[in-house]
Amino acid sequence: MRLVLAFLCSLVVSPALATEAGWALLRDGGRVVLLRHAMAPGTADPADFDIGKCSTQRNLSGRGKQQAERIGALFAARAGDPERVLTSRYCRARDTARIAFENDKAEDFPPLDQLPADPAAAKAANDAVLAEIRAFSGSGNLVMVTHLENIKALTGVSPREGEAVIVAPGEDGLRTLGRIIFN
Repeated sequence: MRLVLAFLCSLVVSPALATEAGWALLRDGGRVVLLRHAMAPGTADPADFDIGKCSTQRNLSGRGKQQAERIGALFAARAGDPERVLTSRYCRARDTARIAFENDKAEDFPPLDQLPADPAAAKAANDAVLAEIRAFSGSGNLVMVTHLENIKALTGVSPREGEAVIVAPGEDGLRTLGRIIFN
């Protein structure tokens, strides 16, 4: 019974410890963060999707906007403002970046858009993201706001909406250094 109780407690404590370790990594700067956009209802964009029109896309919910505000406030308080913010062109990612990190700081970076179905195009997008990460040498942190499928393809991690995955280049792609969960 004690073993089961200890296991259950570790499940509850684990995200908090992972989050604290993640913040510790970001304090000194020079890190790259893959941030899944904040909460957006639904699972797929409508059939009439147009990347230039937010009205045709899944967008942040009210709770998602609050989550983005919390992400920005916590970043400012615990790690400082990011040196650079790159974002997918999808409205839910752009809005997450805009709300969290100031409207003028986020730059569109098309390789962070949802991965295309074509494997060659998806590989090209991931290669462009990897190249950007490898080229980053700033003293602050680089935040890349993107989507579940992109982060999973790059790291093998399936983050929650609004979760940050801290990464570093490795020999065969990216290494996951830590995670931050924003409730």
